[in-house]
Amino acid sequence: MKIRILLFAALTAATVMQWQIADAEDGSRSGASEQPDAEMAVKGKALYMHHCSHCHGFNMVNAGTIAFDLRQFPHNDKARFVHSVTEGKNGRMPQWGDLLKPQEIDEIWAYVLTGGAQ
Repeated sequence: MKIRILLFAALTAATVMQWQIADAEDGSRSGASEQPDAEMAVKGKALYMHHCSHCHGFNMVNAGTIAFDLRQFPHNDKARFVHSVTEGKNGRMPQWGDLLKPQEIDEIWAYVLTGGAQ
């Protein structure tokens, strides 16, 4: 169990470091509102359907009572989205940082920006 925890901590630290490098290079995680990249959104929808839809709803449609209604997620707060996906949320949303690559999280973000209309 200790090895698994240490491995998770190392992977999380490496992921955060990779994102910090990306921030410095292109500012893509700056939190600025952005337009979804169509190709990324298509990939993101597939990832969303596999990993997220069971809680957040098919095409993001849910009442928002059990899981957050992602159609309402602020489009200018990518950093919050990435943190929530990576680290989990309020003990109810699991941590996905050890299962999803940063590129995959970016693709899901692109899908979230479509509001489920992709």
